Amino acid sequence: MFGSLGLRRYAIRGGVEGRERLRLLSEVMGSSTRALLADVQIPAGATCLDIGCGGGDVAFDLARSVGSQGRVVGVDLDEVELDLARLEAQTHGLSNVTFERQDVTQWEPQGQFDVVYSRFLLTHLPDPAALVATVRRHLRPGGVFIVEDIDFRGHFAEPACQALVRSVEFYTQVVQKRGADPYIGPRVPALLREAGFDPIALKLFHPAALEGGIKQLICVTLEKIADAILDDGLATPDELRETIADLNDFARNPQTVLGGPRVFQTWGRS
Repeated sequence: MFGSLGLRRYAIRGGVEGRERLRLLSEVMGSSTRALLADVQIPAGATCLDIGCGGGDVAFDLARSVGSQGRVVGVDLDEVELDLARLEAQTHGLSNVTFERQDVTQWEPQGQFDVVYSRFLLTHLPDPAALVATVRRHLRPGGVFIVEDIDFRGHFAEPACQALVRSVEFYTQVVQKRGADPYIGPRVPALLREAGFDPIALKLFHPAALEGGIKQLICVTLEKIADAILDDGLATPDELRETIADLNDFARNPQTVLGGPRVFQTWGRS
């Protein structure tokens, strides 16, 4: 789903399974992302691009923000998720959003945009700076690039949870083996600055829970990278099964605390 990285190199299982994980991610991130969009003050009638849009959850929020006179394009490489997004747009009665299968590092859209948005995209790219520079070309003067991305080091547990430690190690190694950066969140302001964005603003969101929410998402994410963990030789099947079981047991206990990655919310003007 992410640019020239391609589905082959993207470690988290996509398709219908991936859509359900993204739906859970949007439940965790939804209120914070909507607050971010409100802070940016996207005007009615704006033309928006959501890159790496997945199942379209943020594209739908953007479509509601810009109203009937605005337009939103969501692009991704996962055709299954795009088809699901098209169906959901119809269900929501949103006629001002369309979805296209595109490699955003090579795509040359017709015209420029007022807003470009990405969530958890740069962290999966071997060359995020190249994409940031490409995005700036696709923005009108004064347009805004909104980025939400992670610092995977932010995970925590109370009491200590060895299964979480192993899960973070697995994910980190899987992403790094594909040439990408699981800690990219704090780097995003510099990436935007180097591409010529100014001014730049920053917020931080750090999800944590006693029940459901980020607890469930942490477990599901580990399950969805299981194939990549085994392909990369990072664990035996038995070791991985044990880690998944232990993490789920910890997460189901309402007396434990789990916190996810820190989410850096950055935006800059072209």
